[in-house]
Amino acid sequence: MKVSLFITCLCDIFSTNVGKNTVEILERVGCEVDFPETQTCCGQPAFNSGYVKESKEAMKQMMRAFKDSEYVVGPSGSCVGMLREYPEVFKGDLEWEEEAQSLAAKSYEITQFLVDVLGITEVGSTFKGRVTYHPSCHMTRILGVKDAPRKLLESIKGVELIPLPVSEDCCGFGGTFAVKNAAISEQMVLEKSEHVTETGADYLIGGDMGCLLNIGGRMAREGKNVQVMHITEILNYQK
Repeated sequence: MKVSLFITCLCDIFSTNVGKNTVEILERVGCEVDFPETQTCCGQPAFNSGYVKESKEAMKQMMRAFKDSEYVVGPSGSCVGMLREYPEVFKGDLEWEEEAQSLAAKSYEITQFLVDVLGITEVGSTFKGRVTYHPSCHMTRILGVKDAPRKLLESIKGVELIPLPVSEDCCGFGGTFAVKNAAISEQMVLEKSEHVTETGADYLIGGDMGCLLNIGGRMAREGKNVQVMHITEILNYQK
């Protein structure tokens, strides 16, 4: 099966290891992975800020970049969720509507692809520890990915998965929300940090880098000894 990696901006700039882990996981389960170098931002920051016209240029470039891909897989529920929104954005556009539908239909977040497309819930990780999982808003509410990450984590021998209290609450990042509403965002991430502490877990796992950067930054400033990891890091752990 041929898969094109959608790296996403945050992974490309801040967490390149997440992209590496994504590729290695996909290759380990038998996928042939390529990387279209003409890909760019999915357009979400501009779109959510009201710059619809400007965001469409980035979206068009994404459609060009992945036009010939069989599947498009990314390590971010939020960004893949934006790709799934393209058909609505380009609805009625005779030139781009069909391309938008095509890209949306073949785009998946990494855990969603593993579980729902490949039917895989165990990837050979050797990780051990007490972990809790933060389900990001965009991943669960826009993309609809809820069970896949937990199924994969639960399959890892040696992992004790501890429920996160009030897990459905937003961490306060929300892309540009954290910038436009900094005071509110700060209180939201403070609550999230407190809930993580309640679990007694040693590791916080998530599927969106924005959330992990936000929560991890808050806990680091509080001096909390909880390691923040993207889910691909734990799924690809081999020691």
